[in-house]
Amino acid sequence: MSEPSPAVAAAIEGELRLLDPAVRASVDLLADLLHPEFREIGTSGRLWDRESIIEALTADDAPRPGPLTASRMRGTQLGPDLVHLTFDTESKGLRSHRSSLWRLTGAGWRLYFHQATPFGARPPADGRAPNGE
Repeated sequence: MSEPSPAVAAAIEGELRLLDPAVRASVDLLADLLHPEFREIGTSGRLWDRESIIEALTADDAPRPGPLTASRMRGTQLGPDLVHLTFDTESKGLRSHRSSLWRLTGAGWRLYFHQATPFGARPPADGRAPNGE
């Protein structure tokens, strides 16, 4: 497997930082990584914008998930200023497929869009659903 492009490597680095509990609890660190037009579709299906996700993650009473473990992270540079990442995470038994778009700004690579979809059992190697769909 070849080394990722510098753009993909920067997006992966940013994504891994966002999985760090210390980053997730810091208004300043989150603000540095999230694009001003950030949007997310969370595992619950809830829609988030930059301000609401920062507020929710950094609130004194915010739930603190266990460490998030990432696997199968892959990236593709779609243009000079756009990278798409896909990966899976697991925390306390909750597993999610994730997809992120990272955009290059004057301040560096920022997370522009993120979607997480929960899943149960590991998908079959051929990618088909267990019932053949």
